[in-house]
Amino acid sequence: MSEAVRLTMAQALVAHLAALKIVHDDGRVEPYCAGVWAIFGHGNVAGLGEALAQHRDTLPTYRAHNEQGMAHAAIAFAKANFRQRIMAVTSSIGPGATNLLTAAALAHVNRLPVLLLPGDVFASRTPDPVLQQVEDFAAGDLSANDAFRPLVRWFDRITRPEQILSALPRAIQVMTDPATCGPVCLALPQDVQTMAFDCPASFLEPAPLRIRRPAPDARELAAANELLTSARRPLVVAGGGVLYSRAGATLAAWASTHGVPVAETQAGKGALAWDHPQNVGAIGVTGAPAANALAADADLVLAIGTRLQDFSTASHSLWPKAKLLSLNVQPMDAAKWRGQALVADARVVLAALRPGSWRADEAWTARAQQLASKWNARVTELTSAAPPKGELPYDAEVIGAVRDSAADSPAHDIVVCAAGTLPAELHKLWRTSAPGGYHMEYGYSCMGYEIAGALGVKMARPEAEVIAMVGDGSYLMLNSEIATSVMLGQKLIVVVLDNRGYGCIQRLQLASGSPRFNNLLDDCGPTPPAIDFAAHAASLGAGAVHVKDIAELKAAMKSARAATTTQVVVIDTTPWRTTDDGGAWWEVAIPEVSPREEVRSARRQYEGGKRGQQP
Repeated sequence: MSEAVRLTMAQALVAHLAALKIVHDDGRVEPYCAGVWAIFGHGNVAGLGEALAQHRDTLPTYRAHNEQGMAHAAIAFAKANFRQRIMAVTSSIGPGATNLLTAAALAHVNRLPVLLLPGDVFASRTPDPVLQQVEDFAAGDLSANDAFRPLVRWFDRITRPEQILSALPRAIQVMTDPATCGPVCLALPQDVQTMAFDCPASFLEPAPLRIRRPAPDARELAAANELLTSARRPLVVAGGGVLYSRAGATLAAWASTHGVPVAETQAGKGALAWDHPQNVGAIGVTGAPAANALAADADLVLAIGTRLQDFSTASHSLWPKAKLLSLNVQPMDAAKWRGQALVADARVVLAALRPGSWRADEAWTARAQQLASKWNARVTELTSAAPPKGELPYDAEVIGAVRDSAADSPAHDIVVCAAGTLPAELHKLWRTSAPGGYHMEYGYSCMGYEIAGALGVKMARPEAEVIAMVGDGSYLMLNSEIATSVMLGQKLIVVVLDNRGYGCIQRLQLASGSPRFNNLLDDCGPTPPAIDFAAHAASLGAGAVHVKDIAELKAAMKSARAATTTQVVVIDTTPWRTTDDGGAWWEVAIPEVSPREEVRSARRQYEGGKRGQQP
């Protein structure tokens, strides 16, 4: 009989996490869980909180100011570590737990791992209903935490302490499997957290983790090689799976060998250096003209590690002439859109996907490189221009000033963003030379992710200059982790682009034929607020300045880079100008009937777009 240690369930859980290591491909060994974000309440302070205090030296605990924000930080940490490491998040029951739901959905959509440990109501039910308990009139075993079930890859409620012996390893297995990777939730009733049991000593000394790299089925690989051999105008669409597989260098060599252009999704940007000869830039609705023009004429699209969401495929209208070959570790993703599936790890397959001496047509490769070169010159032009006289700057001009403010090279910069107009502009215009230099949450496009996410990125990459670019709307939704970054000594640069409202949706509203309504602050009430973002950020402990133009922005960025604490730079921007280059159709349904001619006109354009959509 193996030795056992008398521990509470919470103590066993924390001890297991503190001891768990991961072995990387290069042999490095690190703690798998880098820490636990915690906002304590009556549902977790006495149980899990006591256990975390015991292990504070080996498993750090970090306090935040908002449960959703700290979960965003944990998720961003995992993304910045290419899903190789995680953080855990614990909250009390009630609103603390439900504040995590948005973050759980974000992690689920983006296939990113995070261990959610919300407190739960008493398993004994003796004091029911306890403070913050949701009482259902038809289900006695339901709590607020059941709302996590559709938002996570694995859910379990621990009703006896010994259940942690199987539940926690199963949750970790889900997070470390490339095909199922995503958020997991272990709901922890507050009484069960404190219950003791005889914990096997082996549970406290878990075996090191390794991320598997599934090899392809021989028949699927042969079929893929055959399909590639028949292609003359192939195009690679690189998704986030290229980064998580650490397959960027392999893809770059493969694309060069076979003369295949590579386009990047939001999640895949950075798979190739921006100036690699085969990199034709961003693709899709937020894409660049080079990639989208090639997609229109491609006869084969090799989609690697992408969910093929509507922004990447232009709502299934972007490559009308192409066959689809999908390389993905997740079978459901590989089979989407009736593509030919190749289920395996991207790096493993690219090393084996060698269809003889096959190359793309020389004219196709040359055209791709010419289009890429032309677009790169255009990016320089757009991001170096001054605003027209008397007008506020727009995103491209701000991006150029931020990007070029590095003293030598922006190679160590990481830009973080999530929602609004900025994702479109950054997808086209930001330049990164390394995987991870572009950190965009665009699967869920969650306003409020930016600052909290930047904090998680900084904790993962302390050597980098982490720059959160955020609109005024997103800033107002969730800014409290500025104070957390100051408290933890994690320096961020936050650039706030204030266009006085939801400029992105305002333009979509007008393009849909509707009148100005409920988006810009001036259209939302009788007394539009005058918001001093710099003063607000300063009140949270950050250094802050409101600049009046691009010249002042450049100077402020140099000062921000030289600072050692979090800096916030605010600049007024226009909600009207955007980069017209590139882009593609996106399905936004327009009313069939309306008294407005503008809506009827937009409906006719919408129906025209639908005719180009692939079924």
